[in-house]
Amino acid sequence: METTELQDAVTRLIGAHEKREPIDPLVKTFPDASPEDAYRVQQELVRRWVDAGDTVRGHKVGLASAAMQRQMGVDQPDYGHLTASMFHLEHQAISTMRFLQPRIEPEIAFVLGAPLRGPGLTVADAVRAVDFVLPSLEIVDSRIRDWNITLFDTIADNASSGGVVLGSRPTSLREVDLRLTGCTLHVNGSLVDTGAGAAVLGSPLNALVWLANTVGPLGVTLEPGHVVLPGSMTAAQPVRPGDTVVATMAGLGSVTAMFAPEEEQ
Repeated sequence: METTELQDAVTRLIGAHEKREPIDPLVKTFPDASPEDAYRVQQELVRRWVDAGDTVRGHKVGLASAAMQRQMGVDQPDYGHLTASMFHLEHQAISTMRFLQPRIEPEIAFVLGAPLRGPGLTVADAVRAVDFVLPSLEIVDSRIRDWNITLFDTIADNASSGGVVLGSRPTSLREVDLRLTGCTLHVNGSLVDTGAGAAVLGSPLNALVWLANTVGPLGVTLEPGHVVLPGSMTAAQPVRPGDTVVATMAGLGSVTAMFAPEEEQ
């Protein structure tokens, strides 16, 4: 992509954020753009957010499970940035007005105690760097109309990031086998899906290693205190005003996201 095209793509995404109006797939306008171009768009988008006062507080791996890849019609993971404004407190009402087309996913969140920077990292390096894990719910959102996304679209759109709700019970990696961690997802008391940690690239730790080794050559270090979301254990579920979503993970506890009723938005 030429610089003018990159800036055009960023402007379109920022306009969708500000106006809360989805846009047509970017790939229609930039059909020859590569995934590398998409990450350049994402980096410029995040840079503008930071210049406006936000801060990067972590990263996410998207499309890490076979279920999510099938749902989104792609064949590889991607990554995005988590900023301070995306984090919401558990059991506190979240306005759906912040989003355009929100969906929700249960994930095992890593909180780092030491820096991670690839390439060449192994699972052993990742284990040493993790302070603890938390149950979490990621709110994914797309600025692309009707979620009609290609890999380019979702990468450019910061991996379709929207928000994060973290549970409050920290667990050491010594206390749990993340591959075998089962998950149930309830929306308004009804079971809507189940999953397990192994759905995320065989283990969420593999996603953490993939992320560190992918962003390291770009000069990015996963910092102590940062949150890393490795990918969803189930397919994403739509959320609406008034919904209450609970993810329960064996050995990790539960996490609850509450969305404000429409009349309280």
